Amino acid sequence: MKKIILVFLLLTLNSTLMISQKRAFTLDDIYRVKGVASPSFSPSENLFAYQLTINDLYNGKSSTKIILNNIKTAERLEIETGEGSAFSPFWHIDENILYFTKNVAGASQLFKYNIKEKNTTQITNFYSGVSSPVFSPDGKLLAFTSQVYPDCGADQECNKYNSESAQSGPIQAFLADELLFRHWDSYTEGKVNHIFIFNTEKNTYVNLTPGKFNSPTFQVGGGIGFNFSPDGNWLCFMSKRVEDPALSTNSDIWLVSVNGGEAKNITAENKAWDGNPIYSPDGKYIAYKTQVIPNYESDKVRIALHEVSTGKNKIVTESFDNWVNDFVWNKDSKIIYFTGEVEGYAPIYKVDLSSNEIKKISKNISVGAFDISSKGNYLYYTYRLMNKPAEIYKLNIAKNEETKLTFENKKLLEEVEFIAAESWWFRGSENKLIHSWIVKPFGFDPTKKYPVVVNVHGGPQSQWMDAYRPDAQLYSGYGYINVFPNPHGSTGYGQEFTAQISGDWGGRVYEDVMKITDSLETLPYVDKNRIGAMGWSYGGYMMNWIQAKTNRYKCLVSMMSLYNMESFYGTTEELWFPEWDLKGRPWTSDQYEKFSPHNYVKNFSTPTLIIAGKKDYRVSYTQSLEYFTALQKLGIDSRLIIFENDGHWPSHIRSMPLYYNAHLEWFHKYLGGKPAPYDSKKMIRNTAFDSLK
Repeated sequence: MKKIILVFLLLTLNSTLMISQKRAFTLDDIYRVKGVASPSFSPSENLFAYQLTINDLYNGKSSTKIILNNIKTAERLEIETGEGSAFSPFWHIDENILYFTKNVAGASQLFKYNIKEKNTTQITNFYSGVSSPVFSPDGKLLAFTSQVYPDCGADQECNKYNSESAQSGPIQAFLADELLFRHWDSYTEGKVNHIFIFNTEKNTYVNLTPGKFNSPTFQVGGGIGFNFSPDGNWLCFMSKRVEDPALSTNSDIWLVSVNGGEAKNITAENKAWDGNPIYSPDGKYIAYKTQVIPNYESDKVRIALHEVSTGKNKIVTESFDNWVNDFVWNKDSKIIYFTGEVEGYAPIYKVDLSSNEIKKISKNISVGAFDISSKGNYLYYTYRLMNKPAEIYKLNIAKNEETKLTFENKKLLEEVEFIAAESWWFRGSENKLIHSWIVKPFGFDPTKKYPVVVNVHGGPQSQWMDAYRPDAQLYSGYGYINVFPNPHGSTGYGQEFTAQISGDWGGRVYEDVMKITDSLETLPYVDKNRIGAMGWSYGGYMMNWIQAKTNRYKCLVSMMSLYNMESFYGTTEELWFPEWDLKGRPWTSDQYEKFSPHNYVKNFSTPTLIIAGKKDYRVSYTQSLEYFTALQKLGIDSRLIIFENDGHWPSHIRSMPLYYNAHLEWFHKYLGGKPAPYDSKKMIRNTAFDSLK
């Protein structure tokens, strides 16, 4: 009888475990992850708001809402913002007024939500829209950026007239008299970004940065490039005012009165990049990010100080041998907190300005947006790990205690298995220790053998972080081992390591990838006959270089990639990049011929999926056309996908579902993982995926 009871209990336990077991991650789950971003805390620190993005895969749409939370009561409220998405909530002085931006008639405008009265009011109505709104300390002035015709300033009728006169219908042609006439995914059409001041009492607009130059300077990924002085009389901003913007990285920090007038350059002695200025709370300093090597966009990013009274500038983080990301001042103006890229993470550090001593104050996490509380007691931030989508946290600075504040993805995480990344070091080129991340398949069994996908990052000066990635979880859920190496040229491992890719595009990185593949083949759970590789941008270039140099991989996926280095130079826009990394121009440097995959076409043999965006002006989609033509004429199995309306980064909701599905189809065909959930050819014909359910 006891044996029967024991067997019953064991069966019950096993049954319970089976019932509670999480399932594998699927393509649909990518679009069930809720995006948490832009945390903002009220002056009293009792309330906080953030934007929450929810995707609708089957209808090809996404919506972004503003969520209001009470820290003491944990009450969660979705505020009413009317039709359409709302973005970037923030407080200023009044605890009861929350600001946010929203698109109106094709242009972003500023709104305010009254928490007590529960109503929404539109604040601005600027013709060309409002970006990066920032209030002066007293709340009377609002600074923002907008794209306008240089001669029009704040004259809305002038801007409207120029816009209408330039095109009475669809644009038939683009005319340019100088370089940088298009950038990333759009043509400039003769417009530039200017900073405007909106007087909330007089309801008037003033253009603070007239002329032909962009103010603030464009930054990949965005970011606010200007800041008020504590007394509200001055605005510091970043602007690249050079005659050759396509060839120069020389952005400077400028000062201008909020009443207008001539701007003063306070970093003129530095011919490299300076940006993101922020006044200290006491007004004595302006902190900003800086580089010291002209025209080298991947030089180490440092924090520097401008002393307002003397005009002197000095770097305060030189001892930190990695890139600084974002930073905030402590309220006493004696400490700056910053995030930095280190060995696959972006933790928080602090620099004591009295000694320039730098200390790490957070654990190893991949921090996104962060800020300091109004009283200086807490840091608030978002972070994500490979197995944890972003949520909002607060750190008690004195006690070094972290508290999680949002749980938007809790239900999904309880249902679906998100696989953690494992850190792995191996010997690469020149016997250098190289770091990588491995994400194993769902239900991993060390006694079985699995196919592998090696993913080479773009940049090329960037790093794979222990940070949630949809593709890592997707390929894991479909039965693949994901490997994310940080080879030579990656950030986070010292600036010397980062710099070693410049002038050596097909050298050390290729050797690193070969050696990590050698190491993978020795692992007992790796099927060495089913290893594929993929990469985006420079990672795509490396796929094409691998195609030229070896046939060891079963298949490749090359995305937004460089194929013919000479024609790449002639079709890209930020020319300082190839001129530094390839050591000149095609007619002055042999790098373009030496490291161009198209020169080795006779060696090609590996089946390849190629993906590009038609509006990608960073790496023209014609690079992919050339590559696909060569593969087809050689009789090598290949597939080409061109996203009609996308640039270097396709739309997450409109285009990336096809991107992910196409990968799964290709990997299933050559590596043998689980089949893709949809038919990519059918997906192309449907902007919404209702028929694919």
